[in-house]
Amino acid sequence: MPWRIDHAVVRGEIDNTVEGKTAGWVWLAGREQPVTLELTGDCWRDLAGARLTFRNPNPGVQGGLSLDAVQCGVVGDMTASRKAKALLVSEEEAHALRSNGQDPPFSWKNSLYLEWFSEANGRVLIESCDFELHISDRVWKMDEDAEDAQKLANLHAMRDCMAMLIRRVDPMAGDDEFVWEERLKESERLTEAFVEVREKYGDDPDAQRKEAFAMGWDGLLDALAREGEQQGDSGDDGDSWMEEPEFEEQEETWDPESLFIQHPLQEKAQEIVLRSIDLTRAGGEHPAADILNRTLMQVAGKMAGALNGGDYAREIGFVLALLKRCLNWQNEALAACLELIAVAEDPDHQRAMEALRDSIFELREDIVNLRKELKEN
Repeated sequence: MPWRIDHAVVRGEIDNTVEGKTAGWVWLAGREQPVTLELTGDCWRDLAGARLTFRNPNPGVQGGLSLDAVQCGVVGDMTASRKAKALLVSEEEAHALRSNGQDPPFSWKNSLYLEWFSEANGRVLIESCDFELHISDRVWKMDEDAEDAQKLANLHAMRDCMAMLIRRVDPMAGDDEFVWEERLKESERLTEAFVEVREKYGDDPDAQRKEAFAMGWDGLLDALAREGEQQGDSGDDGDSWMEEPEFEEQEETWDPESLFIQHPLQEKAQEIVLRSIDLTRAGGEHPAADILNRTLMQVAGKMAGALNGGDYAREIGFVLALLKRCLNWQNEALAACLELIAVAEDPDHQRAMEALRDSIFELREDIVNLRKELKEN
């Protein structure tokens, strides 16, 4: 995810008076010296050729904000006129409405959107509808064609940034446990990248194409282009996509119900999750309780993906990689469980937690044995 620093911004300045270069200074809460920007590229037309100064009326210190003092790199989208949804209710009210399946009310506002791609820190973003802004007179003017070219360059910068984040694994690398572990990590990075891309382009009229380009999905881009050509050439009402496709009847060689067959170890993991939830509710609030339940749920979920499904065959390397992750989560769960045992005040509750700990140990041993068995085969 990008470095979002808008909350920590006290004030700042963006200077694009020299064409092709964008300089800047951003003062952050808790820092004496400003972060300096030395970027290649131009802002959008509303800021190109001008100097922008901005001030945050309610700054605050952001923990863990370790940006380099000098930010060298290329500009992303830099504008004071990006349309953004502004909630008309508080965050608490919006969360309550979403929990009830309702969309919170909002209005469209111009938003300050300052994005750059730093050589040291990757993608950095300042986004706010609430900053006080002042734009100077322009030293030079950007035409529409130049703005389109800059936006295309920004899209390429986003694509390059996502490619570095995803770090795709060679599809021909093999099928052993270690390769599958790298593929699982790639899958997690891919999810993180798509969330980031979706967050940026989700409200854009051309969102689908921009998202596909930024993610490097060139096959989808080609398909979208062909679809556009077909729609332009066809004389029908555009509803042909609603027609049901015809499939050749084939003899079914597998039982769909087998996908719902639980593996004994996954069934045990699921039972441990339910016990843990009941016990942590009875024991009162404690940070370790959330860790315990979350890690046990991850174990049960990953074991379902690795083991459930009856006769459905999976790559051994894939199963080994998932089970290895389950062992790591089991270790976290055990540490959290021991912490809860240490603070338990009721003797009966303490004994129940100790029994849960023993079950986690037992499941961990079962996973270790299953991994050994799979490796031997």
